[in-house]
Amino acid sequence: MDLSIGSYVRRGKRLVRRWTASPRLRMALRATGGVLGGLVLSAASLGHRPVPLLLGALSAGLGPMPSMMMALGGGLGYRLFWGARGTIGLVWILGGLVIGLSLGRRRLTRTTPYLAPSLAALAAAASGLLFRAWGLDEPALGIYLLQIFLALLSSRVTALVLERRDPVADWLAAALVVLALAQIGPTAALDLGLIAAGALGAAAPFPAAALAGAALDLAQIVSVPMTGVMALAFLVRLWPRLPRWTARLAPAAMYLVVAPLCGTWDLGPAVALGIGGGLSLLLPPQSPMAHRRGETGLAQVRLELSAQVMMQTEELLLEVTDHPIDEGALIAKAAGRACTACPCRKGCRDAEAARTMPPVVLHRPLIDTQDLPIRCRKPGRLLLEVRRSQDQYRSIRADRDRQREYRQALIQQYRFLAEYLQDLADSLPRRGETLQPRFDVEVALRCSALDTSSGDRCAWFAGTLCRYYVLLCDGMGTGEGAAREGRTAIAMLRRLLSAGYPAEHALESLNSLCALRERAGAVTVDLAQIDLQSGRTALYKWGAAPSLLLTKGGPETIGTPVPPPGVSLADRETVDRLSLRRGEVLLLLSDGVDTEAALSRGWELGDQDLEDLTAKVLRFGRGAATDDATALAVRLKALA
Repeated sequence: MDLSIGSYVRRGKRLVRRWTASPRLRMALRATGGVLGGLVLSAASLGHRPVPLLLGALSAGLGPMPSMMMALGGGLGYRLFWGARGTIGLVWILGGLVIGLSLGRRRLTRTTPYLAPSLAALAAAASGLLFRAWGLDEPALGIYLLQIFLALLSSRVTALVLERRDPVADWLAAALVVLALAQIGPTAALDLGLIAAGALGAAAPFPAAALAGAALDLAQIVSVPMTGVMALAFLVRLWPRLPRWTARLAPAAMYLVVAPLCGTWDLGPAVALGIGGGLSLLLPPQSPMAHRRGETGLAQVRLELSAQVMMQTEELLLEVTDHPIDEGALIAKAAGRACTACPCRKGCRDAEAARTMPPVVLHRPLIDTQDLPIRCRKPGRLLLEVRRSQDQYRSIRADRDRQREYRQALIQQYRFLAEYLQDLADSLPRRGETLQPRFDVEVALRCSALDTSSGDRCAWFAGTLCRYYVLLCDGMGTGEGAAREGRTAIAMLRRLLSAGYPAEHALESLNSLCALRERAGAVTVDLAQIDLQSGRTALYKWGAAPSLLLTKGGPETIGTPVPPPGVSLADRETVDRLSLRRGEVLLLLSDGVDTEAALSRGWELGDQDLEDLTAKVLRFGRGAATDDATALAVRLKALA
C-alpha cells in the first residue's frame, strides 16, 4: 500500500510539473487572472458610485492580451455589480484600452511618466461631464474629483508596480485592491475587503496597514473608523514580549475595542479581520525601507544613475531600425550586367522591362528561363545575373539578421546590468544586515572520463544573501575542446553569481555569449540555487539531462528537455522549484549517465554516504560509455 501511494504521489507530481511547464496552461492562467483582476477592479465603489480604477490600470500599458482580458472581466463586472449604472464603466474601459494600447511601454511613457495618468484622469473627467450633461449620472462634486484623482493614482501605481521598484507603490496598490474587494462578499464576516485589510494589518508595514484602513473608510462598508483600527493594530504588534500569534489577532481585537466606543455591536467585521489575520501567514516577509545617509547614500545615488544610463542605452538601441533593402537596385544592377555584355543590346526593347522587373523575382526560385517575368532575346544571360542578385539579397538578409541578433544580445546585457545595479543600490543601505543560515550543504562528486580531460565541469560555492550554488556544465563531446567550453561556462557563471547577479540573468548572459561566439550547443548547464535559510531550491536547466530527486516516496526525475544555450536568444531556461530541507538528495547528472537506468534501481532515501551513492549511480547508469559521465549529489543538513 505504501508503495502504491508513493507511486501515485510521484505520478501526481510529474503530472503537475508537466502541466505547469505547458505554455497553453500558463496562457490560460494569465487570461483567467486578467479576467478576475478586471472583475475585482470594476467592483470598486465611492459614495455608492463606480470608481475608474480599471481605467487607470488599463492606461498603464499592460500589453494587448492582459488588457483585453481585464477589459472583458471589467465589462462583466460593471454589468454584474452596477447594472444600468455601470454604463459609464464601459466608457472607462474603452478609454483605458485606447490610452494603454496607443502608448504602450514606449520611450515616451518612460521619459514622461505622468502622461498616461494624466490622460486617464482626463478621460475620467470628460466621461463624467458627458454623463452629467446627458442626465445619466450626477455625482457630487467631491465624488467627481475623487474619481478623477483615483484614475490618475491607479494608472501611476500600476506602472510603478510593473517596474517592481517602489515599496510605496506596493502599499498604494494594496490599498486600491482593498477598496475594490470591499464591495465583494455575501456578509460582513466574509467581506473580501475586510479579510484583505486584516491580512495587511497583521503583517504589512504601517503605511500599508493605514492605507488599507483608509480604503475601507472610503468604501463606507463599516461605521467604525478603520484607519484608526489599523493604526492601533500596528501599535499592538510593536508591543514587546508579546507572543507572535497576537499580531495575527491584533486587527480583530482592536476592532472589538473601538466598535463599542462608536456605538456599534456588529461582530461580522471582527470575524473577517480575524480570518485575514490568519491568512497573513501567506504574505511574504516585508523588509523595512532603507534610508540614505552619508557616503552610503552618495554611493546609492551613483549606482542608480549608472542604472539609468544603462536603461537609456537600452532604449536607444531598441529604437534602432533596419533600413529596407533596395530590391529595385539589385534588379536594375542584374539587368545592367546582363545587357552590358549582350550582343543584342542595341535597339533592344526589353532592356527597360528588365530593369523594372517586380521585386518578387528575388524571393522565388528560378528554375529555367520560363520563370522570368519578362521576355528577353538572351534569357539565359539574364537568368544567371538575376540568380547572382538573389544570392546577394540572401547574403544581405542574413547579415541583417546576424546584426539584429547581436544587437538584441547587447540590449539584453544592458537591461540585465541596469536591473542589477538598481538592485545593488536598493540593498546598499542594508549591507550591514546578516542572515543566519539554518542548513549546511553536503556535496559529493564522481566522474568518469573517456579522455584525459573531462568535458563535465562542476563547482559549488556560496553566494549572497544565504544563497548557495551548485553548477554542472557539460561541454558537448569529449576531450580538451569540451573541457575548455565547460571551464569557460563555469568561470563566467561563478563570477556573476558570486557578485549577486540573478540566476536567470546569468544564464541568459551565457546564452547570449554562446550565440555571439556562434557556439550554439557547445555546453549545457545545470544550476541549483539553494536558500540556506528555508532549504528551498530552484533548479535551472538549459539543455541539460534530467536530474533525480531522492525522497521518502522514492526517486523522481526533475527537468524538462530544452535546446542548449546559444541556439536562439528567444530560448529560455527551465526552472523547477523543490525543497531539500527534509533530507532529500538532489542528483545532477550529465548526458553520459542513463537516467532511466539509474531510476530503475529504485533508490531509497536514507543516511547513506553520498560518495557511495554517486559511485553506485555511475556503476548502474553508465550505459554504453560513449560520453563523459558525472554524478553530483547534494544534500542539506540542519545546523545545530
